[in-house]
Amino acid sequence: MIIIGVDPGTIVTGFGIIKYENNMLNYIHSGIIKTPSIKEIPPRLEVIYVELEKLIKFYKPSHFAIETAFFSKNVQSLLKIGYVRGISLLLAQQHKLDISEYSPREIKKSVVGNGGASKDQVQFMIKKLMNLKDDFESSDESDAIAIAICHAFKNDSLSHKSGSWKNFIEANPDKIIQ
Repeated sequence: MIIIGVDPGTIVTGFGIIKYENNMLNYIHSGIIKTPSIKEIPPRLEVIYVELEKLIKFYKPSHFAIETAFFSKNVQSLLKIGYVRGISLLLAQQHKLDISEYSPREIKKSVVGNGGASKDQVQFMIKKLMNLKDDFESSDESDAIAIAICHAFKNDSLSHKSGSWKNFIEANPDKIIQ
């Protein structure tokens, strides 16, 4: 299965595209979508929509995974991220992709094993899991890959009904990094 992971943001939206087949993760493409430095939200949303649609049409993913919105201190930021999530979800629905949403803690736990992991820890694990050498343009890019990996692992564990990390590790010894 080909998965596109999206880390939504109005200034920078990260994306990561991976292939997960036969318990193997394969990196395809990742990056960020930078929007124009203008105050108005609609033109920013249009850029994100157009760029994500190009990626979906070119790479033809079957699965779409996105980070859920979480509230910190700024309600305006939450609303703006909600706009990006909305257009992203609409786009995925229009292309009939299998859509899943994951919380930041769930993503970090899936990739690092700790829901409170730092961005550096996530980036380190992404590079190890995907066998990548180069640094990421931003944490939005590595977070998007982490979202896609989280979906691969969650989808795999659901299809195998492993039910626990112990069973998952026993079934996938090749995923243990030492």
